[in-house]
Amino acid sequence: MIEITDFSFRYREGASPVVSDVNLRIPEGTFVGITGAAGSGKSTLTYAMNGIIPHCYPGDFYGSVRIDGLDTCEASLTDISRLVGSVCQDIDSQMVSSVVEDEVLYGLENFGVPREEVEPRLVEALNAMGIADLRHRSIAGLSGGQKQKVAIASVIALKPRVLMLDEPTAELDPASSEAVFQLLEAYVRQSGATVVVVEQKIALLSRYADLMLIVDAGRIRFSGTPAEVLAHADELLEIGVNCPRSTTLANRLRERGLYAGDVVRNVDGAVAAVKEVLA
Repeated sequence: MIEITDFSFRYREGASPVVSDVNLRIPEGTFVGITGAAGSGKSTLTYAMNGIIPHCYPGDFYGSVRIDGLDTCEASLTDISRLVGSVCQDIDSQMVSSVVEDEVLYGLENFGVPREEVEPRLVEALNAMGIADLRHRSIAGLSGGQKQKVAIASVIALKPRVLMLDEPTAELDPASSEAVFQLLEAYVRQSGATVVVVEQKIALLSRYADLMLIVDAGRIRFSGTPAEVLAHADELLEIGVNCPRSTTLANRLRERGLYAGDVVRNVDGAVAAVKEVLA
């Protein structure tokens, strides 16, 4: 679904490339989690995937980025947006309507979705995000988590092949963050779409992502399943990426020769590791 070949990019005002020599292939239906320290280039990488680069940010573009075979440099931003739906970090800046229903309808109307499909898509998107009861609510009166779900619903109503989210839980509490990831995981399984999430909360990514990418100084430093990536916990810490505390605990037990099991990604895994040590 996403194929990136020898991709490098330097913003016009920059002295050096922000992203360099990236090669990546992401199959359809994959839940991808991207993280890295601030300024590592992870957002620039996603801008290349949704066409913002090179269509909105000029600069030196090398290599190629293809979405379902469509070259993002040759295609128009409109054509790319039919394949890739994006949810930005600043949700309020993305909202264009005052009522939830109108927010979801806005994209459907702008893309010329046939009239007979509009209502089913609207209902399906609201149900997928668990916010059918908010249909007629004012957006101004919603919580941060509810706004996030509305923004996602407005995008998935368009049925994009790729859904891209930039730090969707940055302003959410732990419970709301978990709820958003659960909904995204369910959406991947039900729709077969590819979901790409840039997120600092690595514990969430490690629980839900099929593929994790760690970006460091403009390059993909680690790529693999969450277990494969978290196996490099010490190296991740060196580049400013904190591992889940459950992983750190199990790694310390491993260093002392007390635990020899699989890489721990969550609290349940940590509990099992401690039980093994105490047995």
